[in-house]
Amino acid sequence: MGDNVDMDLTADTHVTEDTDAAGRPQPADFVPVHDIRPDDVVWPSMAWPPRSDIVLGGRVVEVTPLDLDRDVESLFHALDDDWVWQHIPFRPPDPPTFAELMQKRVAAGLFPWVVRLATSYGELPAGAVVGMSSFLDVAVGDARLEIGATIYRPSVWGTAVNPDTKLLLLGFAFDELHVGRVQLKTDVRNTRSQRAISYMGARYEGTLGRYQRRADGTVRDSVLFSVLAEDWPRVRQGLQRRVDGLITPVRDPT
Repeated sequence: MGDNVDMDLTADTHVTEDTDAAGRPQPADFVPVHDIRPDDVVWPSMAWPPRSDIVLGGRVVEVTPLDLDRDVESLFHALDDDWVWQHIPFRPPDPPTFAELMQKRVAAGLFPWVVRLATSYGELPAGAVVGMSSFLDVAVGDARLEIGATIYRPSVWGTAVNPDTKLLLLGFAFDELHVGRVQLKTDVRNTRSQRAISYMGARYEGTLGRYQRRADGTVRDSVLFSVLAEDWPRVRQGLQRRVDGLITPVRDPT
């Protein structure tokens, strides 16, 4: 369905509360959103899909498309931790189940990336698999996609791994695929992920109520962020500074 237009809001419409039970503004409080790009130009076509042999190389990580035959076993063992799957709808119990899950998601349009260390980092050697991320909800005609299904082994949480990975994936999306929008969503209960997405410079766009079912049967609210093409230069600089700060030792001023 397209946009709803010319809705008949008659005099019978009556709002007695400022907000509803979920704390959202009622229609009487709504201020229409104005077009911030009234002189927008035709956007170039999005390039899709990525080549299966592409390698994205960063300062800390190397990111490659998932190869089911090569990567599933090492990826499963790298992510075999309760904390990793805390906010993920389904935790596979073994590598074959994980492989089957990824096959279904690829068939449904997911484009998974495997994240490896490009150099030794911390106690892990170069080449170690440390996590995965994905392109999903790809809309080629609208030149947009989402980066999500991002999970890492706990030993690299809070390190340069995530910002370096985001730098590579966002750079590829904007500079090579020519998207105009990348969005990111996370569970409202995953405050660590919310902070990480916000800290990378993505803009908070709102919260999608009762959006996606969790593994325990409850339905989560999803917090929505975006990076637009106009934002990318600013976000790129911020991510580069973030990576620099996390991998450059702090010098003793004395």
